[in-house]
Amino acid sequence: MKNVFIIGSKGIPANYGGFETFVDELVSRQQNKNIKYHVACLSDNDNETEYHGAHCFNVKVPNIGPAKAVYYDLAALKYCVKYIKDNNINDAIVYILACRIGLFVSKYVKQLHKLNCKVYVNPDGHEWKRAKWNYFIRKYWKLSEKLMVKHADLLICDSKNIEKYIQEDYKQYSPKTTFIAYGADTSKSTLRDDDEKLLNWYKEKGVQAKEYYLVVGRFVPENNYETMIKEFMKSNTKKDFVLITNVEQNKFYETLKNETHFDQDKRIKFVGTVYDQQLLKKIRENAYGYLHGHEVGGTNPSLLEALATTDLNLLLDVGFNKEVGEDGAVYWNKQEGNLSGLINGLENISNDQLKELSTKAKHRIDSKYSWDYIVRKYENYFEV
Repeated sequence: MKNVFIIGSKGIPANYGGFETFVDELVSRQQNKNIKYHVACLSDNDNETEYHGAHCFNVKVPNIGPAKAVYYDLAALKYCVKYIKDNNINDAIVYILACRIGLFVSKYVKQLHKLNCKVYVNPDGHEWKRAKWNYFIRKYWKLSEKLMVKHADLLICDSKNIEKYIQEDYKQYSPKTTFIAYGADTSKSTLRDDDEKLLNWYKEKGVQAKEYYLVVGRFVPENNYETMIKEFMKSNTKKDFVLITNVEQNKFYETLKNETHFDQDKRIKFVGTVYDQQLLKKIRENAYGYLHGHEVGGTNPSLLEALATTDLNLLLDVGFNKEVGEDGAVYWNKQEGNLSGLINGLENISNDQLKELSTKAKHRIDSKYSWDYIVRKYENYFEV
């Protein structure tokens, strides 16, 4: 039996979040029964439970602000070392999601190596580039990433561009890396086009099927909402721009509204969040097009979901997005007039062109990003 300990997600079952969804899918779609998963879960108690055969151990963390995530990872890692010792487990893998604890990790790696265990790390995206962090936190993230790369036995990158970056920026450590993407659910929504839940949502938000462009994601500067909104406002399309995102108490939202006056353009519609996954999937399926502006990070979950569901996808032209979308999407850059010109041109796209783009996008997800495919790849590495 191969024991695999996973720390760094908030836990399972997943309510939200990329890492949480990944761990949930990995456990619930498990094909190799020779693997036993142990998953850290952020909690207000120290209970232990089972979920789809995985051993879930809760980690109680005090509310200490931004340092909470670091404390959580370290407490979970400490638990793993103790559990492995107490149960005389040999040849286990501890898989750490994200690079938050680089300054403290060497001590635990040494302990785990003495127990004949390996440490794998998912470096995630360029967390140190995110606009929400101040200068000092960005410096911490970058240093932490460097030390995680230095001490990891294997880095599992969910993007080829991230793997290339790790190999180039940290070549002094000769890091051992591999590429395993994030996955996507390729099934259709269970809702029909005439479902009351869907029709009520459309009525409440004032939109119609195939008459809106869509974006789903966190409302943060590095996702290029400023460019997308400004360019959409310049375009001639009569379609709406529907933004499914939480903007409550968001300073960036208020700043952008004051700068652009997007609230005076009736096509720009902030509609809040949608937690019903089947409803969200149907809203994606019925969008005329999906706009994706992420440029920080690896394989983005919302991009995979868009390619799996929406016919027409307009992606920011960066390596992370092109490696996923390939020729199943159209691309835009941040130059003034580029995106608005693309939107204007797509008003006259033929049904045949739309169908071709949609078919290529769905094939891309089915062949390289389905969860079953991703789970198989992970299990192959865990069994080695």
